[in-house]
Amino acid sequence: MTKHFHLPDVGEGLTEAEILEWRVRPGDPVGVNDVIVEIETAKAMVELPSPYAGTVTEILCAAGEVVAVGAPIIAFEVADDGAQPVHEQPSAPAPAPAPAGEPAPAREPVLVGYGPAHAQTARRPRKKKPEPTAATPSKTLATPLVRKLARDLGVDLRLATPTRPSGRITREDVHRLAEKQATAREDVVRTPIRGVRKHTAEAMVESAFTAPHVTEWVTVDVTRSLKLLERARADKAFEGVRLTPLCLVIKAALTAIARHPGINAKWDAAAGEIVQYSDVNLGIAAATPRGLIVPNIAAAQRLSLRETALALTDLIDQARAGRTPPERMRNGTFTITNIGVFGIDGGTPILNPGEAAILCFGQVRRTPWEHKGRVRLRETATLALSFDHRLVDGELGSLVLRDTARFLERPDLMVLHR
Repeated sequence: MTKHFHLPDVGEGLTEAEILEWRVRPGDPVGVNDVIVEIETAKAMVELPSPYAGTVTEILCAAGEVVAVGAPIIAFEVADDGAQPVHEQPSAPAPAPAPAGEPAPAREPVLVGYGPAHAQTARRPRKKKPEPTAATPSKTLATPLVRKLARDLGVDLRLATPTRPSGRITREDVHRLAEKQATAREDVVRTPIRGVRKHTAEAMVESAFTAPHVTEWVTVDVTRSLKLLERARADKAFEGVRLTPLCLVIKAALTAIARHPGINAKWDAAAGEIVQYSDVNLGIAAATPRGLIVPNIAAAQRLSLRETALALTDLIDQARAGRTPPERMRNGTFTITNIGVFGIDGGTPILNPGEAAILCFGQVRRTPWEHKGRVRLRETATLALSFDHRLVDGELGSLVLRDTARFLERPDLMVLHR
């Protein structure tokens, strides 16, 4: 019996993905959950597992081809009509308990790669394409391999002149166009806007023009925090663990959020509600070769300092390698961005859509600072907190930022507020 595997929605409402590399060929035997293909979505590179056990009979989409969600991409010969295996997706952060007599806000469970269990995923409508005219063909005719070659060479297929009577563009036509553009010596570099960079741009525009941003700043003496890190690195319990100042910033912010949980929330305009979460799914902004992504550490408030350091290392390594799992890109509730690694003192970060606040951590630098009645050189850093002024007023935002700074200045106080 022949079974077709259709491209699943591995994100939240994604409409398409690019086939990067097939791990199987026609005739190869596969088992359930064997990785068969690697794709790139607007959020991350993802390895798709096989839903069937059987033999590959046909590859329906070539590497480099952009495929719509729901389109068949591979065919299998299977022994029976078994159901597809379904993998549970980590649940969204749990809302805080509702007051007595009021229903608690519910979150819909999602199945990895297959959408909600009881309803189809709602997608944005595609933009209508203009009607073709006699002078403009409705579609550029080219094979997926020729399209990939054009992308690799950075040429626009629409500018290529087909030499075949059928109007199909060949590899020679693409090379000819590339050589023509090279001889023009245009002193610019054109990069297609797609994938992670396109998604990030859309999200930032949506956030900037939806949520009224307010940003507050504070500079803090982190000398004691750095000394604590030195002692921790010398402890056998932290042997082999990558401890950085960001680890203590995370612990300080989480301790401050525990004292002021109203900031761990979102503005739900559709429902007319403010949804407050019990778990802090902590997003960490990570710069990668493919653009900025914000994977998160689920229920980060439950982790020890050692567990936080390990989770942070794993998150960053996966992001840089382009292997961030889709579940890490969903349901974030609070974000930290570390621009200090670039030698920058501070900035005004933009909120991730659906979150109430984002904390910016600047570089640590030696600064003349009043300490115990005398001016000394101390290690200082600047923190900036941007928040959604619809649900976070100036008092709440200031208290969270003040306490985060206080715990970094006196890390021993975090023990008293756990």
